[in-house]
Amino acid sequence: MEHERIAKLKQQFPEGTFLENEPMSAHTSFRIGGPADLYAEPGSAEELADLIAASKAEGVPYLVIGNGSNVLVKDGGIDGLVLRIGPKMARIDIVPFPTGFGEEWYTLTAEAGCLLSEISAAAADAGSVIGDETKGLTGLEFASGIPGSLGGGLFMNAGAYGGELADTVQMVLALDPETGGLREILNPDMAFGYRTTALQKTGEIAVEATFLLQPADREAIAARIDDLRTRRVTKQPLRYPSAGSFFKRPEGHFAGKLIEDAGFKGYSIGGARISELHAGFLINTGGATAKDVLRLMHVVQAAVSEKFGVRLEPEVRILGRD
Repeated sequence: MEHERIAKLKQQFPEGTFLENEPMSAHTSFRIGGPADLYAEPGSAEELADLIAASKAEGVPYLVIGNGSNVLVKDGGIDGLVLRIGPKMARIDIVPFPTGFGEEWYTLTAEAGCLLSEISAAAADAGSVIGDETKGLTGLEFASGIPGSLGGGLFMNAGAYGGELADTVQMVLALDPETGGLREILNPDMAFGYRTTALQKTGEIAVEATFLLQPADREAIAARIDDLRTRRVTKQPLRYPSAGSFFKRPEGHFAGKLIEDAGFKGYSIGGARISELHAGFLINTGGATAKDVLRLMHVVQAAVSEKFGVRLEPEVRILGRD
């Protein structure tokens, strides 16, 4: 990217903190990725809109990411400006929601930079808001171990262990990068599906979401979270950097089972390996490059297709330049 255009963009935000040639390996759970020409973390939806508008005006490409837990950035890095919606946009508010029918409901509103695990914990620990320390808010236990942020989760309808965001999201506040305007999108209009939402088609960027939750016994919520934590620790290769389950679940199959049955459990290319613990995970055993991961992906796809006639599609977003 031309230094002149980058310099002009930076000049428009003298109060902003920009990092040049920032390694994306520092901002992805894979710990892989070349440098972004320019990197920034906006502190509000308005600042995000201003940065996008300025980037477009200067002809600087931009990319919006969340916690980087479901992306693989190529070794050549990313052209232009990377905007991370992260800890600077991580407010959580919980308030009663009057129904008029005698039932107790609460809304939890969170900014897109919140980690899903933080939102789950806030719901579970909402006793002081509810006015009863023996209770919490149920419905987000499944999200307790998902490493991504809310923004990324809304982009793909993140889920685990039988739950997904679609189950409890009431409304999403999204930024239109073309106009800079904000739009409220109700649950039915989000077109939630398996690892897909309307945001993937409209190009809008989630900046906030509101969940509708009910009180439940706090100990029961904690027990559910502990059970899910135990299942993750015993069945997922958490000690290695990864992007979680690498492939989407093929209809009628499980990606990890197909890979294992094809004989590729533990198979390595460079520093990338198919996990011995869960074959649906491609892991970075140390020093893996994006090229290693992509080569491993292609080998596995070809083997599974040849043996079972099933095409494995990556769930992980593959970004950047070679």
